Amino acid sequence: MTRGSSDTAPAAGTLLPGAAPWVAPSLLSADFSRLADAVAMVEQGGADCLHLDVMDAHFVPNLTFGPVVIGAVRRCTSLFLDTHLMMTEPHRYLEPFAKAGCDGLTVHVEAYPDPREILREIRGLGLRAGLSLNPPTDVAAVEPFLEEIDLLLVMSVNPGFGGQAFMPEVLAKVERAAGLKREHGLGFALEIDGGIDPGTAGAATAAGAEILVAGSAVFRAPDPAGAIRAIREAGASGRPAGA
Repeated sequence: MTRGSSDTAPAAGTLLPGAAPWVAPSLLSADFSRLADAVAMVEQGGADCLHLDVMDAHFVPNLTFGPVVIGAVRRCTSLFLDTHLMMTEPHRYLEPFAKAGCDGLTVHVEAYPDPREILREIRGLGLRAGLSLNPPTDVAAVEPFLEEIDLLLVMSVNPGFGGQAFMPEVLAKVERAAGLKREHGLGFALEIDGGIDPGTAGAATAAGAEILVAGSAVFRAPDPAGAIRAIREAGASGRPAGA
């Protein structure tokens, strides 16, 4: 799937083009001195979309990049830009992110306990609207809004830094979200982010994850294309690699 627009972007429930899982390399782990090469490498290596982690040094204790860098990434690729706003006040920047070329914007329920308005604003810009929750946050916090989102992102590490170890206790939340999706016939895509590699991808998809965000496991691998294949294959198997 290539990038969307207000005229062509899919409606809720059609973010995933056919068989899951998608593999979404996280640009946070790329070599920023060779950003265009890094994007081309994972696109040619079979990435389904790119995951862009925007951090504001307030919601999380790190500062990454904003619309200017995303605009440069947009010029390098037609891949779907899945943009994760780890920000206290992302509503102030929605239009710049849209103009930069993002295809989807995900905000945190911890920043917006009632996110209905900002989800409508994101949709109004012609983008896919996502909602994320941190490891300590219960699925109950997002349950009232599941009918209004295109994507639910479950964090499997505490957000703020790349390269952290996977937290297996979050799988119960993925299972709960997947159960609600089936029970109510909802169309959001279910994404997991944090510590995903060939050894954890199978457990994540067995719990119900459909999009696997992987940073270090892809960009710091000797063979990034091989790493993408291994993560996808492990995810498709529904069990950890080697099990």
